[in-house]
Amino acid sequence: MSDISHYFPITNPTLIFFVVLCIILFAPIIMARLRIPHIIGMVLAGIIVGKYGFNILERDSSFELFGKVGLLYIMFLAGLEMNLTDIMRKRFRFMIFGLLTFLVPFVMAYCAGIWLLGYSSVTSLLLACILASNTLIAYPIVCKYGLQKHPSVGLSVGSSMIALSMSLLVLAAIVGTTDNESDITFWVLFVAKVALFCVATSMLIPRLTRWFFRRHADAVMLYIYVMSVLFLSAAASEMCGLEGIFGAFVAGLILNRFIPSVSPLMNRIEFIGNALFIPYFLIGVGMLINIRVLFHGWETLGVVCCMVFIGTVSKAIAAYTSCMAFRMPLISGHMMFGLTEAHAAGGIAMTMVGMNMRMPDGSYLVDANMLNGVVMMILFTCIISSFVVENSAQKILLSEKMQPEEPERTGDDEKMLLPLQHSENADSLVNLAILMRNKKLNRGLIGLNVVYDDIYSGRNQTAGRKLLEHAEAVAGLVDVRMQTQSRLAINIANGIKHAFKENDASEIIMGLHRRTDPSDSFWGAYTQGLISEINRQIMICRIVRPLNTIRRIQVAVPSRVEFEPGFYRWTERLARLTDNLGCRIVFHGRRETLSLINEYIQNRHPDIRAEYEVMQHWKEFTSLSGTVNDDHLLVVVTARPGTVSYKPAFERLPEELTAAFPACSLMLVYPDQNGQPQDVMTFTAPQRQEKESAYSTILKLLKRH
Repeated sequence: MSDISHYFPITNPTLIFFVVLCIILFAPIIMARLRIPHIIGMVLAGIIVGKYGFNILERDSSFELFGKVGLLYIMFLAGLEMNLTDIMRKRFRFMIFGLLTFLVPFVMAYCAGIWLLGYSSVTSLLLACILASNTLIAYPIVCKYGLQKHPSVGLSVGSSMIALSMSLLVLAAIVGTTDNESDITFWVLFVAKVALFCVATSMLIPRLTRWFFRRHADAVMLYIYVMSVLFLSAAASEMCGLEGIFGAFVAGLILNRFIPSVSPLMNRIEFIGNALFIPYFLIGVGMLINIRVLFHGWETLGVVCCMVFIGTVSKAIAAYTSCMAFRMPLISGHMMFGLTEAHAAGGIAMTMVGMNMRMPDGSYLVDANMLNGVVMMILFTCIISSFVVENSAQKILLSEKMQPEEPERTGDDEKMLLPLQHSENADSLVNLAILMRNKKLNRGLIGLNVVYDDIYSGRNQTAGRKLLEHAEAVAGLVDVRMQTQSRLAINIANGIKHAFKENDASEIIMGLHRRTDPSDSFWGAYTQGLISEINRQIMICRIVRPLNTIRRIQVAVPSRVEFEPGFYRWTERLARLTDNLGCRIVFHGRRETLSLINEYIQNRHPDIRAEYEVMQHWKEFTSLSGTVNDDHLLVVVTARPGTVSYKPAFERLPEELTAAFPACSLMLVYPDQNGQPQDVMTFTAPQRQEKESAYSTILKLLKRH
């Protein structure tokens, strides 16, 4: 049998990529059989194929590049999926936990380095920095279980960045003092660069992003733009003396409100990162680990045990102390400990910095024993972190499922019908429905295209099917099912009404008629008839800007609307929309109505930023034009004639909207209202509703003459 050792390590780039893809493919399958978190499988696979294992692959520049990208991706996703409203509300908790998870390991590691390991004060400081920082290596597990917005996860992510930032500050001080720089000059320059970085990113990136998203909707261009912002921010932070992961996290925080969690863009970002870049990083970490150093001698084994013990116990003390101080459940403490336990990125980066630093006596700051100890500590803390987070995530989900469901959720008949007639607003309507749907119910959408039954019906129906296929593809990007239907009808309103009944839909989300000339009506040919014949919720929308660039939602609420049966349905839809967009919502109405809305939002959506402004009379509606900007969404809650919240002033609504709000995005809401079932006709019920009453026509004639 010929010797095959000379074929390894593999140097062919094609074969290297093939082996890596096989690891990414089969490691989760094998680890699932062994009941081991798949992240550990990636690290173990890296150990096996690396030079300290069977030497199948060499850790070449591709692992450096893709590993760096994967590390930045982890931090970027952590910032992108954080609940910024929750951070602002609980900023003191973030600061306390961040300081504890930094100070406790820092002090314990420094004392252990001086008294137990016999290191110098500078080396002990570097060791303290390594153990005080942590990497969110187990964050993909949190994403897998959909717990990104859990309070314990948010606290862990925020505190990790605080601990990492403080560790990097101390590391910068060590580098500055060993390079014989002036302390005052170094710190002044360092603080100035960091301040300039924070101000520049927070001022420039949001404005540039809003401008770019308004003018470009191509999926590839949006993804490339987001990646460009990510790496620009990471490079800028490195120029300031901080690690790139800090800049990646900041970029995620800044782009947080521009990329909703249920948007197609977010789905692409997560898919590419979890499929390629993050596994590459984990495999690269494993290739650095040399398990054989455990058997080189008692000294190395002692250093490894000391680092693992200090790194684990100190993070546990910080996590469980904070958990008890905040009066959180014990399972939240487990999650906080698991996420802050792992050491990988920051530890490797700081160790590499120490290996290149010489002491006054000519020796290097980091010796071989310390390097091996750090690498082995990374392996064991990653294993502990992955197991703890996996078990904690499962228990959190089980505990939430054991909670009794709220009556509003169990009785929810959510089934959204989207009449799609024009390609210009199809994407906006589908995305709007996705942002307002209940993810826990996991209901699909219904896409409908109705075509006039005339001589052009064949051509129009073909175009309608293409429109529905495109809408179905848009919904599929975020794993939302869409049932499509194309039908012929002599009357468009009747076609939509029949489809509404056949599909047992709960509400309609449709586009506002686009006026082609001044003589054209505001409602178009069929909207008014549809409103009068369906007594369920109808949302009529005019979206002029991308939804993720909306900064505020302004809601005009008429009096007595709380007595309508659909009051809580539209309130819930707007609350979900606000939560997913991460913007503010301002309700304008009477005090008694606003108090009920406030109570509902505080009970169901306490994290959204809701404001309330008193509008005593509907005559004040047009005065809102001074507060509604072109990047706001104006929502007008109106009513059908003959209902309890209807006002004669609603007949002037088209003229008022055209004159006072011509440029902003608009949504007209007709809530669920009491009435007889469809197609039930009585002597007292009108068979149709006219666009305006005879009285208003007479008044217009009198005013004119």
